[in-house]
Amino acid sequence: MPGEQAYGLGVTSFEVGSAYLRHEPLERLARPILRTLAGRLGQTVHLGILHGAETVYLLKERPPAGRAGDIDIALVTDIGVRLPAHLTANGRAILAHTPEAQLRALFPRPGDLTTRTGKGPRTLAGLVGELARERERGWSQEIELVTLGFCSMGVAAFDHNERPIAALSTTWRRHHCRHAAEEVRDALRQGAARLTAAVSGHAPAVGRNAAAGPDPAAA
Repeated sequence: MPGEQAYGLGVTSFEVGSAYLRHEPLERLARPILRTLAGRLGQTVHLGILHGAETVYLLKERPPAGRAGDIDIALVTDIGVRLPAHLTANGRAILAHTPEAQLRALFPRPGDLTTRTGKGPRTLAGLVGELARERERGWSQEIELVTLGFCSMGVAAFDHNERPIAALSTTWRRHHCRHAAEEVRDALRQGAARLTAAVSGHAPAVGRNAAAGPDPAAA
């Protein structure tokens, strides 16, 4: 639709009372992309944004009946759920393209970052280093940072100013993935590119043609 061609969201735009009005155009554009990804991967796929230093999940698309197994029962990532962004693949995919000055504003206690499982970066300096590597390769992953036994991968979508507006992500049991990590990564990157194009956005040069890098599932 013409009115959606320059659509963009800031990282603090999510407000519970007006979420539908603010995000309905983005959700409408993302929903068929998530549906395709869920069917292709046989895994639950999410659309998330940042609200301050938290990931907020706007959409959750499950695969066709019978393909998800019992994994969805264990997921904590329902629509509207908020989690520390630096622990989620969805949030990290967005944070990786966020200026360091803004990261410092989002995390005012740089030496005491939240943890859920005892894993993950404990300082802002450590997080910034990890995000730099994820920005360079073009995708993010967390391994047991949110829930033990699970890992997730995320890729950001961008607006016309090359700023991250949201991310697509998927979660699976760490040792029981249906696909090679490269296939999951490529599917998410294709989905994020479709959403970026749908909002007339442009991916930044860094990460646009990033090398595949090592298999993250082997970490």
